[in-house]
Amino acid sequence: MTPTPRSLLRPRDADALRATLRAVATEGDVPVLFGGEVHGDTLLLSEFVGTRTQNLRGLAVRSRSGLGGASMVAARPMSVADYRRAVTITHDYDRPVLSEGIRAVLAVPVLVDGQTRAMLYGAYRSSAPFSGRAADLMITSARALGDELRIRDEVDRRLRLADAQAPAGAHPIGVEQIREVHAGLRSLAADSPPALQGRLRDLAGQLASALAGETISTAAALTVRELDVLAEVALGCTNTEAAQRLSLQPETVKSYLRSAATKLGAHTRHEAVSKARRAGLLP
Repeated sequence: MTPTPRSLLRPRDADALRATLRAVATEGDVPVLFGGEVHGDTLLLSEFVGTRTQNLRGLAVRSRSGLGGASMVAARPMSVADYRRAVTITHDYDRPVLSEGIRAVLAVPVLVDGQTRAMLYGAYRSSAPFSGRAADLMITSARALGDELRIRDEVDRRLRLADAQAPAGAHPIGVEQIREVHAGLRSLAADSPPALQGRLRDLAGQLASALAGETISTAAALTVRELDVLAEVALGCTNTEAAQRLSLQPETVKSYLRSAATKLGAHTRHEAVSKARRAGLLP
């Protein structure tokens, strides 16, 4: 079955959560990491790094219960230096937590527009305050993950808008709508935090490759900005309009377009777009 644009643009959020935990494990000195997505008022733990048992897997944490439930509702990081003796939290989940030998715990919410969408936990098997570097890394990682989920939500919103604007009886996502989403992704990347720019452009590239027709074997190596400009030109934008959408000067857009056309062996802007599509660089 051919994947739909939505499935291409919205990988599982749990995969992004898992990648975040693994990055923290690699960059920081945190022996136990776990987390999960929030569904309504319940957090479901699904991702783990460094755990020794299966006792936390699939655990449903209710809002206001335990450290994570309290952090989830407060929408801010919370920690305890000795989980067993902590008096500031409920102890609904002592058995699975203590069976892991966990003592010090930091819970960090992943916020999207002020709402907790997921939780990250870091833990030590010794009783001690969470170190500043490790805490900073987890908080920064949670913020970056929240930004990524927010961008994914915006992509979904644009796809739904394209669905709603499609003529009655037509395929819900037409070629022009796909091209608008592709250009929108690249435009969002240009205005996003550096950590997200590569991921957004990868998504745009996946969309272009999956929906392109016959590809040529030796695609020109266009720069990020050259592709950004071609994506806008493919929508029919003038150099001035492309400049406004990409926060560039019209002369800069003209320079990128000329360079892209040269690499593609094209003599006009329309030929450059056509060759980029055949190369699988544009949808």
